[in-house]
Amino acid sequence: MSRRILITSALPYVSGAKHLGNLVGSLLPADVHARFQRQVGNDVLFVCATDEHGTPTEIAAARAGQSPAAFCEEQHRRQSETYRRFNLSFDHFGRSSAPSNHALTQHFYRRLDAAGLIAERSVPQVWSPVDGRYLPDRYVVGTCPRCGDPEARGDQCDACGSLLDPTDLEAPRSALSGDNRLEVRESRHLFLRQSALRDALGDWLDTRAGWPPFVTSLARSWLTADLRDRCITRDLAWGVPVPRQGFEGKVFYVWFDAPIAYIAATQDWATAGSDRDWRQWWWGEAARETSYVQFLGKDNVPFHTVGFPATLIGSGEPWHTADVIKGLHWLIFEGSRFSTSRGRGLSCEAALDALPADLWRWWLIANAPESADVDFRAARFVADVNKDLADVFGNLVQRVTRFAAAAFEGRIPPGGEPGEAERALVAEIDGRVAAIRAHHEEREFRRAATETRALWARANAYVQEAAPWSVLGHDRARAAVVTRAALGVIEVCATTAWSIVPNLAASAISAVGGRGGAGVPAWPGDVEDLILGDRRAGARLPLSFEPIAKLSLEHLSLHVADGG
Repeated sequence: MSRRILITSALPYVSGAKHLGNLVGSLLPADVHARFQRQVGNDVLFVCATDEHGTPTEIAAARAGQSPAAFCEEQHRRQSETYRRFNLSFDHFGRSSAPSNHALTQHFYRRLDAAGLIAERSVPQVWSPVDGRYLPDRYVVGTCPRCGDPEARGDQCDACGSLLDPTDLEAPRSALSGDNRLEVRESRHLFLRQSALRDALGDWLDTRAGWPPFVTSLARSWLTADLRDRCITRDLAWGVPVPRQGFEGKVFYVWFDAPIAYIAATQDWATAGSDRDWRQWWWGEAARETSYVQFLGKDNVPFHTVGFPATLIGSGEPWHTADVIKGLHWLIFEGSRFSTSRGRGLSCEAALDALPADLWRWWLIANAPESADVDFRAARFVADVNKDLADVFGNLVQRVTRFAAAAFEGRIPPGGEPGEAERALVAEIDGRVAAIRAHHEEREFRRAATETRALWARANAYVQEAAPWSVLGHDRARAAVVTRAALGVIEVCATTAWSIVPNLAASAISAVGGRGGAGVPAWPGDVEDLILGDRRAGARLPLSFEPIAKLSLEHLSLHVADGG
């Protein structure tokens, strides 16, 4: 029976080129899951948006000589094109600066205020005379008071994960100018009283299941500690205006309005289609049958396990909260963290300029940082891609289709009866397909890729052992059976890999006479019929599969050397 599956990925920030760490940290796993869920027949809505508000946007726009609005529009187009090239299958890719998100953010504020969950307080703000502005959160850098890391930001210490305020930092300095002659001035701001929602958030967390252990552990550590009220306004010009007397000229904190953009993006998606209803995904009884899965990096976990659910629950309205939060660790680049601001790593655009998207998609999913940080090293990437995609999968498709072209005039051969080797093959393939599906259902991407690789290896072993070319001269019927079974196995191999490598899989499916170019290939149902059936016997093979060229480090050296 078809189910509704709502999938959101952490919003990529509009400022700066996105790197491979951003991609594998949320966007790509979300896409693989969305594609898989479509394959098994579920009703999927996959939404995301560019995160466009906050100090970094104002500063980046000024450096580019543009207004924040013009800068965001240009960067949104740039990111949209990059994700299209990576084959991310969003149903809607919106913008947090959209009017719908402005309206919805202000709606939530009013609901929370009416519920007594908004407090107005005087806040010490960091002012930089050299920069001539307040320095919110991440633009104050200093030593973490908890772990001693000297590069902690004013909103969070990446080293230990502690949530901070700028005034918590020791030896603070401006991230813009480096100046340490900072002043503290008082400014009136609004706080979301998360402390008043501690029990409600704890009860909510108790009902969640299927989360990675580290996500649950992090969430509970914040809820069992001294849960602090969170400031949700900033002294900025670019953002969602605060509809409160005396707060003219202030906007909502980017981490208050950004998650709300998931809902706003769904509303915009619904507006674009006459038969779409956003309430099925987010509101009341209509959304009860929807399963909501969030994908995000570990640094975003606190905002999605505390901040966003506090907004939804605190509103008193029947919003659908996340059922599963799939958090991921970080992708490391050659031993150090990716950094857009420092130009360290490989940008998504540079990666696509160097190699086709599927090569990156395969390696990143096969090495997804699910339980710990993963180090990207160019030499390992080249070796893994050559082995998996060229030597195993690509070689399998090429030698079988080429043999069929030469031995059977480019057609799927009829005739012959399957033997014990084919029966054993079907039984093993059937079990592996079930295992791959189970791993995808549980969002275990590395395991899904490992089992997919094992499926390819088993198919190769069958072809090598059955060796249809060796019996063609004296037992043409046997050669036909093996060739037909091999073509069927390739279709199964490609179909189960489609969510990870959609272009490569579609090409392989077409090459063996399947329906690779006809949209979403249905998940293999009757494996025995796909492998042993002869319903397509006699059909012509289009020979559309392009050989997968082996890589060398030279393919990446220029892009890696300059940081992308």
